[in-house]
Amino acid sequence: MGFYDYTVPAKKDETVAMKDFEGKVVVVVNTATGCGFTPQYKDLEELYEKFHDQGLEIVDVPCNQFAGQTPGTDEEIHEFCTLKYNTQFPQMKKSDVNGENELPLFRYLKDQKGFEGFGKGPAALAMNVMLKKIDKDYKNNPDIKWNFTKFVVDRQGNVVARFEPTANMKELEACVASLI
Repeated sequence: MGFYDYTVPAKKDETVAMKDFEGKVVVVVNTATGCGFTPQYKDLEELYEKFHDQGLEIVDVPCNQFAGQTPGTDEEIHEFCTLKYNTQFPQMKKSDVNGENELPLFRYLKDQKGFEGFGKGPAALAMNVMLKKIDKDYKNNPDIKWNFTKFVVDRQGNVVARFEPTANMKELEACVASLI
């Protein structure tokens, strides 16, 4: 199976097919409303506004698996994002991205692009310290480590990059720009 074979649950018992994004550049991201990385919504919205007309789509999957930082209903999450960050990109139903109930799309994305580290800097160091306490083997599995992990899919459906939440958003923008 490839990227275009997957669907994700949307609000109100609907699904969104990745096939609907065929020929577009897609960023798939697991998000949270109460996380230190939540301000990345602003950067994601700016990226969306800059490149949407040229073929960028963002698939926002709220997830409550990381320290319970996405409380609330799908409606409350959507209201928070649109009021605080003016998000316009599609937001899916709150879902798991790891474990027994993970969305099959995320299993596929993780198989295509595993974890390669948090990079350098204070946020990366903090994430490494925190994750060692949660999972001593975290460096050796492809699981999503925290909120705002981003996967970039090119216009042919290939998963070309994975950006951890600690990555500089300018790197994500440069990657997207190179594919547009």
